[in-house]
Amino acid sequence: NRRRSEEIFEAIYRDLYATYHHQLSSDSRPHGGKEPAWMKRLRIIDSTTISLFSNLIFKGVGRHPKNGKKKGGIKVHTVIQANEGVPSDIRFTSAATNDSFMLKPSSLSKGDIIAMDRAYIHYEKFEQMTQKGIMYVTKMKKNLKYNIQDDTIVQTEDGVAELRIQSVTFTKALKDNQEPIIHHARIITYVDIKKHRFISLLTNDMD
Repeated sequence: NRRRSEEIFEAIYRDLYATYHHQLSSDSRPHGGKEPAWMKRLRIIDSTTISLFSNLIFKGVGRHPKNGKKKGGIKVHTVIQANEGVPSDIRFTSAATNDSFMLKPSSLSKGDIIAMDRAYIHYEKFEQMTQKGIMYVTKMKKNLKYNIQDDTIVQTEDGVAELRIQSVTFTKALKDNQEPIIHHARIITYVDIKKHRFISLLTNDMD
């Protein structure tokens, strides 16, 4: 195995996944029960950083700690189908690589649903996904700039705010005098009863 390229192991994994992923789905597991139809279309993307070396070997990620040194390492990017038990795609990069490179609208199909955290926000790719009929949902960043088109607050019978839905547009300027990207989305804010705080999600699902 020391003499073999990592591409060989990637090819073996992908071949095994292509052959058996239907058997790994929740519908085929014993006593697994039937999942809702949308669960089969849901992909979850996330990443984790493995600290390995000093910043001199692999560029580190995040702010400098108090000692002035950042740990370099590898970032593992993973995609998993929500109704399956194994990743459908795994990528390794330096820890400093932006997560949004994993968003590939060209490899997705109409009707797919992508769930991810706020590190994946990328307006150009979000707009491409919208044009292809691909839905996404992610956590909202506090520092995003947008224009509010519509703002609705849903209250309980006691007059307590329960849900806020904002229709918004994001504008992304491009280089070389290209037309800016204007992306329409919704910010949905709800009350997390257990954590006693508001949670804001960003999505292009307008329904």
